[in-house]
Order: sequence, then C-alpha cells, then structure tokens
Amino acid sequence: MNKSEKNPLLRLKEIAAILRAPDGCPWDREQDFVSLKPYLIEEAYEVIDAIDKGDMKDFREELGDLLYQVYAHAQIADEQSLFTVEDVAQGIVDKLIRRHPHVFGDEDINDSKGVKDRWEKIKKEEKEGRRSVLAGIPRHLPALTMAFRVQEKVSHVGFDWEKIDDAVKKIDEELNEFKEAVSSNSSEMMKEEAGDILFSIVNVLRFRGIDPEDALRGTVNKFMKRFSYIETVSAEQGRSINSMTLEEMDKLWDESKKKAL
Repeated sequence: MNKSEKNPLLRLKEIAAILRAPDGCPWDREQDFVSLKPYLIEEAYEVIDAIDKGDMKDFREELGDLLYQVYAHAQIADEQSLFTVEDVAQGIVDKLIRRHPHVFGDEDINDSKGVKDRWEKIKKEEKEGRRSVLAGIPRHLPALTMAFRVQEKVSHVGFDWEKIDDAVKKIDEELNEFKEAVSSNSSEMMKEEAGDILFSIVNVLRFRGIDPEDALRGTVNKFMKRFSYIETVSAEQGRSINSMTLEEMDKLWDESKKKAL
C-alpha cells in the first residue's frame, strides 16, 4: 500500500492532478480560478444548508466537496508555479499560531472579546500596507454579512454605540425617514432609507451576537413552510391556489401559524 492510499489528503491531491492531466477529464482541464468561483461559493452554501438541517452525513459530504475546491484551486496554482496545497496549509498553520499568542505564546487573554480585539490588532500589524481598518472585507459578501463585518471592524477601534438602546433608537429614526421617503414617492430615497434601516437592524443584532443572515434566512424558511401549507391544503381541496381569494389564503396562513409551522 503506497503512502497516498494511507492518507486521504494525499490521495485527494493526486486526484486533483489526475483530473487536470492531459488524459484526465476534459471539463476539469478547461477550468481556471475564475471559472471555479461559482462552485466555491455554491459548495460553501451547501455546507451551511447541511449544518442548518443537522444532517451529519450530508455535512461530512459537503465539507468534502468544499475541501476539493481548495485542492482544485491549489492544483491550478501549482501548475502555474504559484503555490502548492502544502503552501496553503502551511500559511494557515502559521497564521493561526501567530494570531493565538494566548494559546501558543505567553500572552494572557481570558475572554472572547479580548481574543477578537487582539486578533484584529495582530491582523492590522500583518497588513501594514492597509490604511483602513475596513480593508480586507470581501466585496462579494452577502450585504447583511458585509454590514455585520463592517460594524464589527469599526467597533474594535471604538466607533460604536455605547449601549444597545442607542442602536435601537437609531432604527426608529431610520424608520421615520423611510416613511417620509414613501410619502415622497421617490424610489431613490426609499432605496437609500431602506438600506439605512437594514444597516441599523444589523447593528442591533450585532450587540447580541446574532448573525443577520441566519435571522433573515430563518424568516424566509418559515415563510416558505407556511406558504407550502397553503399550497398543500388547496391541492387537497382539489383547487388551484390561483383560484383562492386573499382572505382564504390568509385563513390557511393563520392555520399554519397555529400548527407552529
């Protein structure tokens, strides 16, 4: 038994190379960093779906799919003499040790807030060429997540509300401005003020450590379950949902809520 058969990670590296070889897979040979981007994002979201479902078998499988994306990108980089998958692993090993001086060094940090603050300071020292504390936030993050990360970053340098009550008051202020925008019938104003409301809500959630993406996703999933109930009942009654009145659908919606859907 050769070494790669004993170590699945080495075998995965071999497979990534085989698929890209001249006699490998035509599709894999055509891919590059850019063309693989959608798959990298898709696999990450499928991991999140598996976590939300609590399906550990599916979770393990999706983690494998995501892991392969790392190997696929590293293989392309290796072919161009840019870096190897070992370089990728070594880089994150060094970073984790460097950013955890309270674990691998002699610093004393006793709470998670202290850890996060120290992490940001170390990160800023590593990126001396970056002038802004906001540098490094991916521009392709979902908007709610980006808002959360921006607020989190600036809070580490003291640009933050002193207490959550102040952040809540900001929602009320932004909501009133949104109502004025609606009254003005200006789409541009409504768009801007709606963004301000969402940003303010994210700020309040951040005070409690609540992920805004998770919060909204939960509401969307709840809505889908309740609407599916309306569709199911209408089908059982032999009716098309398009033929139902709003009042009839509202009644079924209330039923779904009572069933805790």
